[in-house]
Amino acid sequence: MPTVHETATVHPGASLGDSVIVAAGAVIGADVELGEGCTVGAHAVLEGPTRLGRGNQVGPHCVIGTAPQDRGYRGEPTRLEIGNNNVLREFVTIHRATTKETHVTRIGNENYLMAYSHVGHDCLLGDHITLANGATLAGHVTVGNHVNVAGLCAIHQFARIGAYAMLGGGTMAPMDIPPYAMASGNHARLFGVNRRGLQRNGFDAETIQQIRKAYRLLFRSNLRLSEALAAIEADPALDSASISDLLAFIRTSKRGITR
Repeated sequence: MPTVHETATVHPGASLGDSVIVAAGAVIGADVELGEGCTVGAHAVLEGPTRLGRGNQVGPHCVIGTAPQDRGYRGEPTRLEIGNNNVLREFVTIHRATTKETHVTRIGNENYLMAYSHVGHDCLLGDHITLANGATLAGHVTVGNHVNVAGLCAIHQFARIGAYAMLGGGTMAPMDIPPYAMASGNHARLFGVNRRGLQRNGFDAETIQQIRKAYRLLFRSNLRLSEALAAIEADPALDSASISDLLAFIRTSKRGITR
């Protein structure tokens, strides 16, 4: 059975799973679903349609699932979906989607969103992501697995952050950040491969060397991007899933790649 503080407000149309705890002054709106073991901090506000899986921690004063900040939005039915075991610290804000893409803002599993971070409408976040204090994702941003975004970063609309990338504090990212890279600055520039992050996540030395070699061809040589891609594909020593993911990310870029 859920435990709801006497000063909290839970709409009859909300669904609270077993062992859910709702603290003082929190407001749970209609069409909000909280999975087993979720906790909602004091004075947090959750609006629907929003679904949270099991084991999520929603901190005090979070505002989750409210309408998108989009002048064209007219109250159409869109939603927010959050996976399992995410931590949303104080004053985190996450918005439902617009109707311009899939109608869904989606966050995966095991993510850690620190105080005052913001996830805009239509964003797609993977798993094991850290957004530090004040990190801001504009609408339609895609963030891959195991990404670390430092404090006060801002990601432009429709930009993508590739898996295992790391952004330094205060980074302004108007274009895509490739997987495995370290980026920093206003505007963002690349500063090498996130080697330490790859090691911590189980990448072996050979794979890291492959990624570093591909990185040098892409971003440190005098080759044009198309020539660097061709050179990587022609090198049998660079035939791996990690390299394939890197090349696919670059080939599908629409905003352009940070260099």
